Amino acid sequence: MATICQKWRPDRGRDFRTYGIITLLFTDLLLQCANGYLSSPHIGQEPPYSQRDAQHGPAITSPVVPAASSVSPTDEKNFKCPSGGLCNRLPADCIQCNYQFNCTYGKPAAFTCEPKRGVHCIGESGQQQTNFTLSITCQFCWQLDPSQYRCSNSTNCMTVSCPRKRYNATCEVLDHVHCLGKRHFLKRLFCDWTGGYKWSTALTLSITLGGFGADRFYLGQWREGLGKLFSFGGLGIWTLIDVLLIGVGYVGPADGSLYI
Repeated sequence: MATICQKWRPDRGRDFRTYGIITLLFTDLLLQCANGYLSSPHIGQEPPYSQRDAQHGPAITSPVVPAASSVSPTDEKNFKCPSGGLCNRLPADCIQCNYQFNCTYGKPAAFTCEPKRGVHCIGESGQQQTNFTLSITCQFCWQLDPSQYRCSNSTNCMTVSCPRKRYNATCEVLDHVHCLGKRHFLKRLFCDWTGGYKWSTALTLSITLGGFGADRFYLGQWREGLGKLFSFGGLGIWTLIDVLLIGVGYVGPADGSLYI
């Protein structure tokens, strides 16, 4: 029995080694086949353009957006100063005129002008012009009607005061308006801003609840309101005076704005 076991064990070890070698060879063969299939030129590549169109429809590409640096200052100027229009309709910043200041104030005056570099315009006949005549009213820019320029507004000045307060405003003439002198100028204007307080509401509160300081509280004047509240409207005298002062507009909002 021992002899049989000794003979059988070596044979079994050789059989295992044989099976292992066969298994490794078979696995290597499979790997080579798989590698050859994956390396085929038909795998991992997109089909031709015509085939893609047939499968997925025509390709849609996004429009080319120019970079911000590609827009030159000349293009921006041309956007503000369109070419091809009438010369006498161009904005004031698009032309250069030989203004003469010896004209008669308030009267029409004609000046010789030319479009700035890069701006092209035409005359009444439809032909391009390099020089043209511009007719405007003889007046400086600061003498224009207030509707023809824009000014900065101040909310730091008192509107309800006697005399009325003024502030230094920076003004700029509108593009389509032509005038003599500088188009940016300083002008002293009356304070005319509003904080949303209504004169009718303030007067109504002063007549009905003025003895309790309701009118002063509404206008944002808390100290005066507390004074009227604890003094019962100054025994009626303060209440009557406030009705008169609010009625004529002398007493206004605490922030210095106008009534609406």
